[in-house]
Amino acid sequence: MTETKDISWDDAVLPFQLERSGMRGRAARLGPLLEHVLSRHDYPVAVSAMVAELTALTALIGQTVKLRWKLSLQVRGNGAIRTIATDYYAPETQGGPARMRAWASFDAERLQEDLPGFDQLGQGYFAVLIDQGEGTTPYQGLTPLAGGSLATCAQTYFEQSEQLPTQFELTVGRARLPGQAQEHWRAGGIMVQTLPAASHTAPGGEALQSADILQGAQSEDWNRATTLMATVEAMELVDPALPLPNLVFRLFHEEEPTAFAAQPLVFGCSCNADRVRGTLSIYSAKDIRHMTNDNGIVTADCQFCGAHYEFDPQSLGFEATIDADGRPLAQGGAGESRAAL
Repeated sequence: MTETKDISWDDAVLPFQLERSGMRGRAARLGPLLEHVLSRHDYPVAVSAMVAELTALTALIGQTVKLRWKLSLQVRGNGAIRTIATDYYAPETQGGPARMRAWASFDAERLQEDLPGFDQLGQGYFAVLIDQGEGTTPYQGLTPLAGGSLATCAQTYFEQSEQLPTQFELTVGRARLPGQAQEHWRAGGIMVQTLPAASHTAPGGEALQSADILQGAQSEDWNRATTLMATVEAMELVDPALPLPNLVFRLFHEEEPTAFAAQPLVFGCSCNADRVRGTLSIYSAKDIRHMTNDNGIVTADCQFCGAHYEFDPQSLGFEATIDADGRPLAQGGAGESRAAL
């Protein structure tokens, strides 16, 4: 158990369990971290809102991954908003913070100010990727973009790919909090999830729904818990003055909730010069020459954090000249273009 006074309720995920119904859940609230993510880019409001929603989902889902694992959510569509990507890096040590980052690409000429962000994704997919580390094969699960929100896509993924009935309640937006002169982006969410007793197949091979997995008393527990969760108010999810354990108890006191230690969240990007150099190692010297600009350097920009890198072209690619210790030997170069992370 965690004492309320010991934790800041911004940028945190609180796991909990509903003892009566045997379900688990998590509540998350994002403030400064989300503002930092969005301040790296000059996104239109519709794009920022979608990035905020996917970041909140990533925080809620990511809390369950093991130490040193990485969870990524990716949304790709053929609409004005083309890509949204988030990463959750699990803590390196028990009790340490998890690191998060997010990024989006869009076609500014096709964006419509009066159209919800989800409707501007078009056709595409919602992907969940889990990287367990070096020497393992990353897991990937996909579900089509449908249902009117990214939260609904996540629910569909868990029902169909994992057979885990899952329900989310999310809110995102800009707010001016007491003592602040400007509005800032905030997001909050809560979820409940239960495990099926056994593997199930929907009649006729159709897509699984919660009703196909949950039976009898388990179905009643699920309906009761999700009905209680639906009473949450948007302001409760983003109010930094409301401790997350208090919110969980307010919603689920009939379900005998138990809250566990909260997971702190911070902004964190994994990019560095060596990683960028490794990314460019697949290219030939000819390719590198095409990436080299008029100043004789290759530049790369991190899409997530905006970090800018510059390299001598002779130190890049699989044909780079290296010394006896394996370090690149710079020898100059020319050309145009640039690379981007």
